[in-house]
Amino acid sequence: MRYETLGAAGPRVSALILGCGNFGGIGSPAQFRGKGDSRDTAFEVMDAARESGVSMFDTADAYAGGDSEQWIGEWLADRRAYDDIALTTKVGGPVDHGRGLSHDHIRHQVDASLGRLGVERIALYLAHGPDDSVPIEETVGAFEELVRAGKIGAYGVSNVDAGQLAATTAAGAPVNVQNGYNLFDRLGQNEVLKACVDRGVGFSAYSPLAGGLLTGKHRGGEPYQAGSRMALRPPELTDLTVERAFESLPRLAEIAAGHGVSLTTLALAWVLTDPAVTAAVVGPRSPEQLRPLVAAAEMALTDEQRAEIVAAL
Repeated sequence: MRYETLGAAGPRVSALILGCGNFGGIGSPAQFRGKGDSRDTAFEVMDAARESGVSMFDTADAYAGGDSEQWIGEWLADRRAYDDIALTTKVGGPVDHGRGLSHDHIRHQVDASLGRLGVERIALYLAHGPDDSVPIEETVGAFEELVRAGKIGAYGVSNVDAGQLAATTAAGAPVNVQNGYNLFDRLGQNEVLKACVDRGVGFSAYSPLAGGLLTGKHRGGEPYQAGSRMALRPPELTDLTVERAFESLPRLAEIAAGHGVSLTTLALAWVLTDPAVTAAVVGPRSPEQLRPLVAAAEMALTDEQRAEIVAAL
């Protein structure tokens, strides 16, 4: 496993960050609570991630109504893993008593997250998405207060464009952008990736496998596997239609076979070998699904090989 620093002053993270959005639910929507991984499965996945060298777990106050944070906290205490794992969580998504990025909401939610996680400090605190009803200066001001209070180590933003990142960096010192980025959703990220490089901000890619589409386990024209993320929350592709994406999978699988790896490993390695990408947030549903992801963190791709992969789309 390789490790890098997020931005100029952020935490040091593993190339793979364990995404915990499947613990107890599928992301933030209330209708998916209880439809994600069980507590036992979550513990098994966290065990496997720790053993593989993953050093950061990613969650949000809105995931499964707080169960994701709660289970991480229980695992940390049970495994005595506080020194091994850094945490990143998010604020601003829908919770039972509100949402958004106002000063008061952030101050309330960070204490709730700290309580569920069972820690005194969150390594990286992210705005889950833009909040146009609140001045960015107010949001950043709340984050800066939390840094000074020792409740968070650093902060960043998620689901932003280059203009929104520019406004954030003008107001403060974010160390990370977390946006969706994969072979089927790459062109829309070009500007923000360049902005991250220019401004010294780290970039962590979520959904690097397009919600499971780039694993190759789904087939076009066939029902998605019951309970899978594709079945419950299919990805919104920006560069291709879902039909075109399915048409490209056999060609991508051939390239992967030529490298002696799975499609999963190749697609994730393409993301991780982008010079602008610091890390990728992955959400394996079992320890077995983690193995090809770890292999991707060790895989090197040249610029020519990366271009060949894109040409297959």
